[in-house]
Amino acid sequence: MNSTTLLLAFGIGFVAGLRSLTAPAVVAWAARLGWINLHNSPLAFMGSNWAVVIFTVLAVVEFIGDQLPSTPPRTGAVGLSARIVTGALTGACLAVAGNAGLRWGAIAGIVGAVAGAYGGYHARVGLVRSLRVPDFVIALPEDAVAIGLGLFLASRL
Repeated sequence: MNSTTLLLAFGIGFVAGLRSLTAPAVVAWAARLGWINLHNSPLAFMGSNWAVVIFTVLAVVEFIGDQLPSTPPRTGAVGLSARIVTGALTGACLAVAGNAGLRWGAIAGIVGAVAGAYGGYHARVGLVRSLRVPDFVIALPEDAVAIGLGLFLASRL
């Protein structure tokens, strides 16, 4: 088992915990651009044009929706479930690309997603309170961190 690859799978799961659709958008782009090889695997669809377009559009919609006060919390049942699913998917993708095994990658991605959801939530709430700023002032840098970290992790294989 490749522990470095599983750490990357955990990391992309963490990104999914921050922004549920950023992780699959980044992984789809990485597969499409040849940064990761998912050919001849059950996850090869992630490198398709359709996956790139769909996940990118959904990620942009999520960035916009996250700014709305009516957006449900990431730690609620629906938000956390979505993060667990996308964490599993993207963790599995990086693990398959790094020859660490689909199941172990999915598990690492799930653990990362839960850590990212709760860690990101508490960090964001704490920063908003301590800095006494509107939520969007912290949400925007969080978006940038999710994108940057996702790209960094996907480019390491």
